[in-house]
Amino acid sequence: MIQVTELGYIGIGVKDVDAWKNFASKIVGFEVADDGERDRCYLRMDYFHHRIVMHQDPSDDLQYLGFRVAGAEEFGAMQLQLSEAGLKFRVGSDDEANERHVLEVLKLQDPGGNPVEIFHGPEVQFQKPFYPGRPMHGKFKTGKGGLGHCIIRQADPTAAQKFYHALGMRGGVEYKIKIGNGFLQIRFMHCNERDHTVAFGVPDGSRMLNHIMLEVDNFDDVGMTHELVRSQKVPVAMGIGKHSNDHMYSFYFNTPSGWMIEYGCGARESTYQSEYYTRDIYGHHAEQGGFGMPK
Repeated sequence: MIQVTELGYIGIGVKDVDAWKNFASKIVGFEVADDGERDRCYLRMDYFHHRIVMHQDPSDDLQYLGFRVAGAEEFGAMQLQLSEAGLKFRVGSDDEANERHVLEVLKLQDPGGNPVEIFHGPEVQFQKPFYPGRPMHGKFKTGKGGLGHCIIRQADPTAAQKFYHALGMRGGVEYKIKIGNGFLQIRFMHCNERDHTVAFGVPDGSRMLNHIMLEVDNFDDVGMTHELVRSQKVPVAMGIGKHSNDHMYSFYFNTPSGWMIEYGCGARESTYQSEYYTRDIYGHHAEQGGFGMPK
């Protein structure tokens, strides 16, 4: 089975570009890159041309998720795999691939209506070292794990799990949380060493995007960012804690668009076996807005 290998890039719609540029560089630590296009700019976190594209758009929400395959052979085989799974897709033009700074791209939608792209051959700029927008003790942790992970909206988590399985991902329920007389089950899908690359099952339907997780390789950057977020009065959605599934030490804060960034360090690699948990190891207490889950 052909597998996607990482979450390579994300496109987001941004209403207030200036506010986002300041937030991305001075709070998060991204490098803001501008290629002179009037409707977008880019956020770097490693040698890739970009990991996030900020599109001038009033939605303040997800525009697309870009998942990588290893090369041209896998890109062709993935098309056959999608067709055999009954999934409709469109191979992008050369102009569309150039727009994404990749060699080839195809486009489809997952069952929740989230735009998904599969690509190979990202532009990598080893001649241009990553330069963070503000001081950092270490670096963002990408490599084989890709840019991080995200939680997205899905009306039918079972259908979504089947869709991402067709992309070569593994996974399922990792959190089973008692809510009233029933259980909330959150599903996590992985394709590399990260515990998960995409997840769903959080019943907040206001936006397609719940959060993006960014991992750093130095614990001091989590502490420093937490202090910076607090001092700049950026709303904290969930305080510092440690997850049971990926063991990430992290906290969540709001972006100018209203969805969250999880900023963390110290995650373990995927176990590649099924486990479930009823709560986090410690912390992650809800603050302003919480995680979008019922209390």
